[in-house]
Amino acid sequence: MRPELDCDVLVIGGGIVGLSAAYAITRAAPGTSVTVLEKERGPARHQTGRNSGVVHSGIYYRPGSLKARYAVRGATEMLKFCAEYGVAHAVTGKLIVATERDELPRLHALVQRGRENGTAVRELCAAQIAEYEPEVRGLAAIHVGTTGICDFGTVARRLAEASGADIRYGARVVRVDRRPGRGVAVLTAAGDVVRGRVLVNCAGLHCDEIARMTGDDPGMRIVPFRGEYYELTRPELVRGLVYPVPDPAFPFLGVHLTRGIHDDVHVGPNAVPALAREGYDWATVRPRELGGTLGWPGSWAIARRHWRYGAGELRRSLSKKAFTTAVRRLLPAVTESDLRPTTAGVRAQAVLKDGTLVDDFLIRESAHAVHVLNAPSPAATASLPIGREVARRALAALADRDRT
Repeated sequence: MRPELDCDVLVIGGGIVGLSAAYAITRAAPGTSVTVLEKERGPARHQTGRNSGVVHSGIYYRPGSLKARYAVRGATEMLKFCAEYGVAHAVTGKLIVATERDELPRLHALVQRGRENGTAVRELCAAQIAEYEPEVRGLAAIHVGTTGICDFGTVARRLAEASGADIRYGARVVRVDRRPGRGVAVLTAAGDVVRGRVLVNCAGLHCDEIARMTGDDPGMRIVPFRGEYYELTRPELVRGLVYPVPDPAFPFLGVHLTRGIHDDVHVGPNAVPALAREGYDWATVRPRELGGTLGWPGSWAIARRHWRYGAGELRRSLSKKAFTTAVRRLLPAVTESDLRPTTAGVRAQAVLKDGTLVDDFLIRESAHAVHVLNAPSPAATASLPIGREVARRALAALADRDRT
C-alpha cells in the first residue's frame, strides 16, 4: 500500500453485507487493510436491523441462482457463526400454508424447488398442520425443518469486531473520485477524504447512487418498498414461523407470522412504495429521492403491470381491518386488537429500466470497484457467502493492480 493511501479496500456501507465483505477480505488475505464507512452512528441501522430475523432455508429461490446457492449454504454458516460468536439463535422450522385451492399447485412446486435446492421438506395435509401450529388453518402445508431465527444486528456487530477493519461511523459519502491506475478517493459529509486501492459498494438503499458517483452506470435503480409490521399481543397463538404460499411474480413473501429470538411474534410485512429511501412511515417524504423514483421508467412500468397487487398492499397499509383480514386467512383467531404497530423496514429493490424486478443478487465490477446492486432478503441469511464472493472480486482487483 502506497503511503498516500489510507487502505487497500474501502467498503461503503456498514450493514451485514458490507461487514461480511470486510470480514471475508481480512480472513482470506491477512494483512490487507480495510476501512468501512457507514453514515449512521452504528452498524445495521437499516435493512439488516429491521428485518424479521429469519435464517431462510433457500426453498423459494430459482435452482442454480445466487439466492438459492447462497441461502442454502449461508443458513448453515450463519447458525454456525452465531454459535461460535455467542449470538442468540435457534432452529425453529417453518410452515408454508396454502389457504386457497389455487395455491395448491404453487405449494407442490415449492416442494420440488426445495428438493432441487437441497432443502428437506415434509408435506402436510390439513389435519397435520395442527401438529406444528394448533391455531393455524389451511388446506395443505409444507414443513421446512432447517429454517431458523437469529439476531442479525448482533451478527453485524460481531462481524465488525472480528474483521479487524477500521470502521468509521457517521461517515456519509458525498463524492467519489476514481483515478485509473491509482485507486479511489471518497469525500465524506464531515470533510474527510479517505483513499483506497479498491472500492466496495455495499450501500444498500443508496448503492445505485454510489455507483453513479463512482462513474459507473448501474443499469438499474433502487425503488424502495416499505414493509410494515405489527406485533402480536397474544404471542401464544403462534409457536414458530408461518408463511403463505408466495406469488412467483413478486420477490415478496407475503404477510407472515414470525416468532423471534426474544419470543415476540411479528406479523407482516406488506410491501408499499416508500416516499424516501429511508421512508419508514407515510410522513417521511424526501422530494429529491421521490423524484428519482418517479423519474425512472421502470417505476411506471411496475405500476402499470402490477397495479392490482399494489392496490391491495396499499389498502392493507391504510386499513388495519384489511390487514387483519389478510392475517386471518392463516390465523383465524386473530383480531384487530391483537395487532400492535411496530418497527417498519424498507426493502432496497433493484428495478431495471423496463420494470423488471431484479430477482437475484446482483454484483458488478468496474475499474477499482465492486458494486453490490441488489441484496434484499435473503441477503442477511446469505451474507457470509455474499461477503466471500465480494472479497474474491475485490482481492482479484487488488492483484490486477499489483500486476500493472
